[in-house]
Amino acid sequence: QVQLVESGGGLVQPGGSLRLSCAASGFTFRSVYMSWVRQAPGKGPEWVSSINTSSGSIRYADSVKGRFTISRDNAKNTLYLQMNSLKPEDTALYYCARSNVLGPGEDIYRGQGTQVTVSS
Repeated sequence: QVQLVESGGGLVQPGGSLRLSCAASGFTFRSVYMSWVRQAPGKGPEWVSSINTSSGSIRYADSVKGRFTISRDNAKNTLYLQMNSLKPEDTALYYCARSNVLGPGEDIYRGQGTQVTVSS
């Protein structure tokens, strides 16, 4: 049974930081594409970043490049997203997904998400 469980969201002031985690189980984590995707209220899903958990290849959306860092720990089957210099427009439900490509694509599996709110 595949499970993706996100954590680490919360309320943060503009300019602040958060680190999201995604615990994965039920598939071979060390050889897949994993992504972070976000969805703001009233908007469609927006791809944020992807990583090849085997090679370590990474891609970022232009909107987060230089501020967000995706990483993984294959020993712990866990995906991370370090978010710095947060802006109000980063407010969204963030979820991790096992993806079919390194970049925007289809989510094979998706977690329930963790809410990130950036507000003063």
